[in-house]
Amino acid sequence: MNLRTSRRGALKLASVAMAGVLLSGCGLSSGGSIPLAVEPGSIQRIPELEGVTITVGSKNFTEQIVLGYIAQFALSAAGADVRDLSAIVGSSTARHALENDEIDILWEYTGTSWISYNGNPDPIPDARAQFEAVRQQDLQRHGIAWTAIDYNVDNTYAFAVNQDAARRLGVTKLSDIPRIVAEHPEDATFCVDTEFANRNDGFPGVQQEYGFTVDQSKIKVLTEGSIYQATADGTCTFGEVFTTDGRIQALNLKVLADDRSFFPRYNIGITTRAELLARYPQLTSVFEPVSAKLTNEELLRLNAQVDVAGRDPAEVARDWMVEQGLVTLPGSAR
Repeated sequence: MNLRTSRRGALKLASVAMAGVLLSGCGLSSGGSIPLAVEPGSIQRIPELEGVTITVGSKNFTEQIVLGYIAQFALSAAGADVRDLSAIVGSSTARHALENDEIDILWEYTGTSWISYNGNPDPIPDARAQFEAVRQQDLQRHGIAWTAIDYNVDNTYAFAVNQDAARRLGVTKLSDIPRIVAEHPEDATFCVDTEFANRNDGFPGVQQEYGFTVDQSKIKVLTEGSIYQATADGTCTFGEVFTTDGRIQALNLKVLADDRSFFPRYNIGITTRAELLARYPQLTSVFEPVSAKLTNEELLRLNAQVDVAGRDPAEVARDWMVEQGLVTLPGSAR
């Protein structure tokens, strides 16, 4: 089962263009035009990209859709003719679209490629070593190149507690959990989704790595989206979360440190076909300034604007690009 696809529930994406919808028996649609216009900012026109048609894809969850639009606006500012293929259903489908020339650009996560696409059962704890291993395997096995890797973004698994539990139990890190299991068994309750409950890099692995065991009655299996509210309400003490999900801030949850670096690294980078990057190496200079400004904190804020405030992902992405000075609005003085 795909790591990233199964982790995401229904989203407030009614305003997202239907370009990413699968067409039965026909593969993917050809994509629509970029939804909002931008002009160059710190990202300037690049002569080699002027008029080059580049299709940007994204998977069908909030963070990916926002990142996809960020990539579109960056390319548009650089002069490319951008096509929008947002919200492709399923990580494997998005990856196949990249490999089969249906899309040209896709933000990807190192852990997803390492485990899901390359079939490696054991993640590499060190982020840079994990990226280098992914980069080599993707290039050699699939002809996929990575560029503009961002070590400041790691959308990995985590456990969170509400602020009352954090104060009352004195928990700040995962290695505190064995103490809670031993001294406060009534508080040793966990909310997780179906996949996480059974994966080796999920709850079984957490228990083994951190040295605790809980009875099945202490584990509540919920849909991913409901875990955040259940943790905030105290239905469970420990809730499985993803570290850049905007609901963490909205519900004032405290994320526990993975102090033994158990969870896989999910750093983001731009993936494209190796032949395309060789033809247009300028793509790296388009995306590196974007990656330099993206952090977990920034993505938490952007994701919350969509999932909590209900804003349109394309507007959220464009406004962030303008705020960072990467692009400007049409007609604005520079």
